[in-house]
Order: sequence, then C-alpha cells, then structure tokens
Amino acid sequence: MSEGASARRPVLGVVLAGGRNTRYEGQPKALEKVGGERIADRAVRAMREAADRVVLVANDAETYRPLGLETQPDLRPGLGALGGIYTAVVWAEEEGCRGALVAACDMPFLSAALLERLAWDAGPDDIVAPESDSRRGLEPLCAYYGTGCRSAIEAAIERDDLRVVSFYSDAQVTALPKAEVADYGDPELMFLNVNTPAERERADALARRLESAG
Repeated sequence: MSEGASARRPVLGVVLAGGRNTRYEGQPKALEKVGGERIADRAVRAMREAADRVVLVANDAETYRPLGLETQPDLRPGLGALGGIYTAVVWAEEEGCRGALVAACDMPFLSAALLERLAWDAGPDDIVAPESDSRRGLEPLCAYYGTGCRSAIEAAIERDDLRVVSFYSDAQVTALPKAEVADYGDPELMFLNVNTPAERERADALARRLESAG
C-alpha cells in the first residue's frame, strides 16, 4: 500500500468465498489452478498489495484452510453475495478500519493497482466501484465499501431486497470511470470470473499466454 494511504485508517482486504460452487460441479472453484496457481491465491496476492490486512469470508472454513487466512462465515447466512459484503463491512468496523476492500475469490486476474486506487481516497461513508460493461454497469464484487454503508445494507436486508447492489441507492457511491479503469489493465480480463470448468480452461490459457509474453 502507498505511503499516503497507509498513514490513514487502515483498510481490511476481504476475499469472498461464500458461494456454493453450483456451476463448478460442486467443487471449490477458488482452489482450482490458473497458470499453475490457485485462483484464490492469485486474488489474495493482489489484495495483499492493496490492503493493510487480508481475510476471508467463507461458510466452509475447513475447505479454505489451505489459503492460510483468518476466516469468518456470513453473519447472516443465505443472503448470497450481499451477505458476504455485509460480513466484510461489519468485520472492518469491528477492526477499526475505515472500510473493506472486497473481491470475489474467483477472479484470477485482479489488478492490485486498481484495488489500491478504489480505496485510495475513500472514506468510511463511501462506496467506490469500477465501471464495466456488465449488466449492472459496475463491479460490486471488486469494490471498496466504507463502514458507514452498514446501515444501508441492513435496511436492504430488512426489506428483503437481496440484490448485490440493493443498498447502493441509499449510500454515497462513486463509480470509477471505465476510461480510468482501463489504465490498470484490460477490464475484460481483470473482471473475469471463473464459474465453470470451461471458464477455468480459458483463464488458464490466458494466464499462460500472458506469462509467455513476458
């Protein structure tokens, strides 16, 4: 983390691995390998360069023990990705951090520099998410969440709106423009998710191609 950012209240890096892997034949996709390295290890490595401390949210701690990270299950089970973000924000608050830098465990090409940029100027009341060509127009599972958005998430849960961005309308959201996101790499690559064996094979081929290109 850069000197200026580390001088402020810390940021908790949270890798989310709470999914049931239903599209990956029931196997823990995060422990599959891309470019000879476990997908989750690639995500953790990027997160370590951007956050002060890295932890894991997973409902099966034993499965993810090989990652060597402190792990907590969802505080409110059954909420999908929203529950993972909520757990990350509450954990950050309990640790005295200004926010949580969140990333999904199945993103093998995360950019550490982009992650750091998301958290750089963000305060406890901010959400900072990169713009993308996804159906939401943003990447909520590669984003910074200030601890101040906890109440907005809780309100969304209480009204049974479990969309991953359900609380965005009640929070202070900054979208990092696509043009700036592209400064950190190819968005299509950085936000690539591995959900199926076929996608893992594609990601593995991409990783080996990038490695051979130097």
